Amino acid sequence: MRSRYSAFVMQREDYLLATWHSSRRPSGVRFDAGVKWLGLEVRDHHQLDDCHAEVEFVARQRDSTGRAVRLHERSRFVRQADGDVMRWYYLDGDWR
Repeated sequence: MRSRYSAFVMQREDYLLATWHSSRRPSGVRFDAGVKWLGLEVRDHHQLDDCHAEVEFVARQRDSTGRAVRLHERSRFVRQADGDVMRWYYLDGDWR
């Protein structure tokens, strides 16, 4: 989760798409102009089994109008082989 947050801060569409599970991956990522990311708090995380995990987080940002915004989500990740390496991929999430 922290690496995906950093990718949003740095507007690294390539990394975000590469870490998104292929079954849910969008064609692109839109970054809002003028957004200032303020921090990430990982509130909870647990591995459900060998290939499934959840992470609850709150990301804070200030939008282009200066308004503070909290993004609170419980994200689901799936672990899958990428060649000889097992990797975690973002699957989806529920906004809180």
